[in-house]
Amino acid sequence: MDFELTDEQKMLIETAGDFAKNEFTPVAQDLDREEKYPMEIWKKASELGLIGAWIPEEYGGAGVGFFGNALITEQFSKVDLGISLIIAGTFGCESIYWGGTEEQKKKYLPLVAQGGAISAGAFTEPDAGTDVAGVRTRAVKDGDDYVINGNKMFITNGDVCDFMVTLCVTNPENEKRYKRQSLIIVESDRKGVTITKIHGKMGIRASDTAEISFEDVRVPRENLVGTSEGQGFYQAMQFFDTTRIMVAAQGVGLAQGALDKSIDYVKERKAFGAPIATFQITQQKLAEMAIRIEATRNLVYKSACYLDQGKVDPILNAITKYYAGETAVFCANYAVELHGGYGYIDEYDVQRFYRDAKILQIYEGTKEAEVLTIARRLLT
Repeated sequence: MDFELTDEQKMLIETAGDFAKNEFTPVAQDLDREEKYPMEIWKKASELGLIGAWIPEEYGGAGVGFFGNALITEQFSKVDLGISLIIAGTFGCESIYWGGTEEQKKKYLPLVAQGGAISAGAFTEPDAGTDVAGVRTRAVKDGDDYVINGNKMFITNGDVCDFMVTLCVTNPENEKRYKRQSLIIVESDRKGVTITKIHGKMGIRASDTAEISFEDVRVPRENLVGTSEGQGFYQAMQFFDTTRIMVAAQGVGLAQGALDKSIDYVKERKAFGAPIATFQITQQKLAEMAIRIEATRNLVYKSACYLDQGKVDPILNAITKYYAGETAVFCANYAVELHGGYGYIDEYDVQRFYRDAKILQIYEGTKEAEVLTIARRLLT
């Protein structure tokens, strides 16, 4: 067990941190207000190999592994969670990597890693979020094609993606509920695909989120992820076991960003003739933030290292994701309190951090779902 980062990992942190500071900072507030996807930043990140950096070199990625990707995500999220989400995220590609054919890996992964395409993972539906097995979108075989009908909701990158990995019911009569679904790759420009951008989100407003409907959408059967039907639920669970670690890394980054800004502020802000940093209650809040961040960071690093070793620990991943969401919300709340009235206006970044933090307790599995996962495994 070695807690020391390698020189390459330290350089990765420096590269990602500088990129976020230089590229995110000047535009973060405007992108938040305008709900605008930062396409130019995405292009620059792809040129530096920061898109899909976890993807192995043989498939066009930087090959830094999931731990390396967590380090990048943390640095990005210190500056802005919305931008971080769509720059560091490779939605759906994890499923192709874990469960796709060799041909699918060679076709889609290099496209995303090298900036040739944007991906999305179309899992959630209006009436099926946490209950992944409850999806209703159908894919019916017709000759050499699948014909897809249904609706997806809250799809990140939905309005800008070139393709989406879509969870569909392919075997509705199977007596085993978890063997009814399959993952199918659907290109966004296919006839019958309708995409509607969702406006008015509380946070992560630079990130694109959309509702997607499929009406008699035809895709070739070769777009089935893997070689056999009925694996979709299990592939989706493997996807979430991967992405929950990245969400937790987002939580560490946001919390650290909130702490950093709070430290800077309390050193400058004066009350009763002294910097508020000298007040014991201020110091207590800063210390509590630092304690939670350090604990969460170690959870994230352990989970990501396990994943790179091929070890999937659903309990650890659920604990990590749960605690990271709690930490992010806790630290963002304290940051606003430490900034006082200034923390409540958009001139200061902490109000955006506060709004962004809540999603970390919701997407990729609600905190309640994580608690159920942990409890059920403990009692098995």
